[in-house]
Amino acid sequence: MDDIKNKEGVTDAILVSRSGMHIAGRVPKGAHAETFVAMSAIMLGAAETSTSELKEKLRIVTILLEHSKVAMGVVSSKAVLVLKAGLSDSDEKLIEILKSAVPKFEKAL
Repeated sequence: MDDIKNKEGVTDAILVSRSGMHIAGRVPKGAHAETFVAMSAIMLGAAETSTSELKEKLRIVTILLEHSKVAMGVVSSKAVLVLKAGLSDSDEKLIEILKSAVPKFEKAL
């Protein structure tokens, strides 16, 4: 998780189970941990369900906030990686971070 947080622009990195349990990392300061991780898993699952008819694989869900963004993506069938980053950070950069994390987390899970 520290390697991901050391990427330019990423302020928080949290690994969440698909069922909404906290696995690793710290939630953003001021966020209620249980709510944040559970709702992150639910949002990603809802996005997968709502787009399943499009016959394309979901890559990333991005939530634009006033001063930052939250991006989440599927790491494996068991986990979701949630990143908090600066508003100006590109979705492509976050996709690359997620893609590079997949093999590492698949082995660990």
